[in-house]
Amino acid sequence: MVSKDSELFPSSPYASQCIRSILTTFSDMSLGINSHIWVDADACPTAIRDILYRVADRIPIRVTLVANSYMQKPASQNIDFLQVTAGFDVADNEIVKRLSPGDIVVTSDIPLAAEAIELNAIAISPRGDLYTRHNIRSRLNMRDFMDTMRGSGMHTGGPPPFNQKNRQAFANQLDRLVSSLKS
Repeated sequence: MVSKDSELFPSSPYASQCIRSILTTFSDMSLGINSHIWVDADACPTAIRDILYRVADRIPIRVTLVANSYMQKPASQNIDFLQVTAGFDVADNEIVKRLSPGDIVVTSDIPLAAEAIELNAIAISPRGDLYTRHNIRSRLNMRDFMDTMRGSGMHTGGPPPFNQKNRQAFANQLDRLVSSLKS
């Protein structure tokens, strides 16, 4: 696919393999252009939201940002913002409540990704990691282990700073996913 944003969406054999894996995982459902992109927006980097805005109008595909604090969005009929009340997992629960099979969820929240996968949705992190039925259990286990370590007083640090490589990985994965929706 050639587009004005093609420089943001480099191809890679690994990305192709991941996309094939996800589409195989979800081969029992119909992925149509009616799919919806749900964004766990409170912790989503601005660079990722900008990519999603361009994709929303280019395809077109509906993108909904869900957050507990107000955020500006471009004027577009394909982009919505849903503000929820503050609280633990309120945005996550709202996304899960509205998900349909074949929708895409953009989140760093591994339990939300696991719930999305259970509902036959596709989950992708802002760093371009695709969550699948094959890898979500180990990611949940690692998350729980690290949470236990932090609970015992150990300083575990956090993820490395978000960078250009992460942005490109996300753009590449999303472009391939959305391209598959069009076929």
